[in-house]
Order: sequence, then C-alpha cells, then structure tokens
Amino acid sequence: MLLAVRTALVASVAVILLSASQAQATNYTLWIHGKNSGGTQPGNYADFSNWGPSSTAAGVNKKAVNWDGRQKIGGQNYRVRDALDCFCTGTNWCYIAVHSAGDLQIGYALSLYGGSARYKKNAVPNSSGVCGNTDGTTQVGWNIKWVNVASGAGGGSELADKGEWATSDAIVGDLVTTTARAMYNHNTTRNIWFYMFAGAKGTLYSGLLPGQDDEAVSYHTTGGVAGSAGGAYCNPSDWFCNDLTLGSGPCEENHAKWSYHTVSFRDDAEAFSHGANGNWQGIVSKVREDVVTYAK
Repeated sequence: MLLAVRTALVASVAVILLSASQAQATNYTLWIHGKNSGGTQPGNYADFSNWGPSSTAAGVNKKAVNWDGRQKIGGQNYRVRDALDCFCTGTNWCYIAVHSAGDLQIGYALSLYGGSARYKKNAVPNSSGVCGNTDGTTQVGWNIKWVNVASGAGGGSELADKGEWATSDAIVGDLVTTTARAMYNHNTTRNIWFYMFAGAKGTLYSGLLPGQDDEAVSYHTTGGVAGSAGGAYCNPSDWFCNDLTLGSGPCEENHAKWSYHTVSFRDDAEAFSHGANGNWQGIVSKVREDVVTYAK
C-alpha cells in the first residue's frame, strides 16, 4: 500500500512539474534574412550562416528564420509563419529582427495573416521547421513585442526597377518599388512597432538610388516612408534633399511614414553599408547591438 501511495505521489508531482514547465513563458529572438543566394537551410533555426557566427550574442534564445531568398515573398512566407507559430504563440513571446527583404516577409505575414487563428505550438520544431500543437486551442495572430528592421526593403529598391539585379531570381520582381509597396497594406502591423535602422554608406549606385542609400536600398524604404513610390530623403546635412526624420513623425515637407513605423537610427555619419558580410557587419551590427540590449 505504501509503495502504491508513493508511486502515485511521484506521478502526481511529475504531472505538476510538466504542467508548470509547459505554462512557463519563454522569450525568443527571431532573425529573418532578406534576398540571398539560397545558401541557408530553410526550417533549420540554428543555421545563422546568412548573418555570421552562431556563437555571437543576438538576443535571448535566438532563432534563424531561413527561407529561399531567391523566390517570391508570397511563395516563401509560410516559412516565416511556421516560425512565428512555433515560437510566438501560447505563453511564448518573440522579438523580431529582420534585414532587407526580411522586412517584406514580416510585414506580409502580419498584414495578411496577423488577424487569423493560429494554433498554439510547443516550440519543438521538426526537421521542416514545423512545431506541434500544445492543447489544440488557437489564438489570433502572434505574440510579438516589436520588430527591429536593418535597412528594410519594405518599399522596394530602384536597383530592381532599373534592372541592376539582372538575375533570374523571382524575388527581384517583388523588389520593384511599386510592386513592394502594393504587395500588402504596410500600415497594418497589428499595432506592433517597426523600429527602422537606416544605413547610408552608399557610393556605387548613388546615381540610381534617390537620396541617401546603403548601396542596395534608399532612405525612403529603410525609413518606412509611405506612398506608392519612392522619393529622395537624406540626412540633415544634405541641403538638396528632404530630411528623413527620426521617430514616427512625418519627414521634411510633411511626407508621412507608415503607421507604427519609427526611425530608431539614421546613419548621419554615412558609416554603415547594407550587407552583414557573414560577420554581423554593416547596418545589421546596429540592430544586433540593440537586440542584445533589449531582447531579454
């Protein structure tokens, strides 16, 4: 009898501990890359090869959200939604960091799917990057604290407009400025703030990219400036161009930013270029610093 009672007690404690573990909230940091050559492994949340050494600090419980960066946003967005379902539902919350066309990916997911029912997941992904359900219940959208954007391409790039990315990669068509801006409602972020980090170390394509740029995208997109097409925006030191303002208020000449978009960093010193160069460099370095500080 005593053995039976003891066994029952151990079993009860195990159930209580398991329930407590499942109920405990966990924070994650998701990193969503942009256009690339397809070298990352989709579904592998430990593959940080697009960014730099995986040993580098990059926010609490960091996960790499990999997708085929050569393909169209709409066709690959399920990879992003899989990750959001895995780590940002139930009692779990996420910080999001994106780069370049990763801005389109998270914006697309939030605008078009952020109001949909999502099954609460267990944060244990299979080899395809899909997690199992917890209790079979759903919630509306995802638990996201904020989004940090390194040189976001949510507004497209004139390099795509003018054929400078002359490749067969389907994503180039999505990066045409008018296409990117019409892809979804950029104002619909589900009340989640996008903190924009805009680089300005651009020289090679200065004749093709309007205003300040980082050699891939201009301030009109990295600053989240609204409108159906890109305009020329610069640092305050440039007298021949409207200023990209810090914060969420309108730019010079009253050009509005998208809702819930705020310029957190403007590269007044023109020191930060577009790419991470496989070592957390360029404008990505500024976002990583911010994430390490605030994604706890």
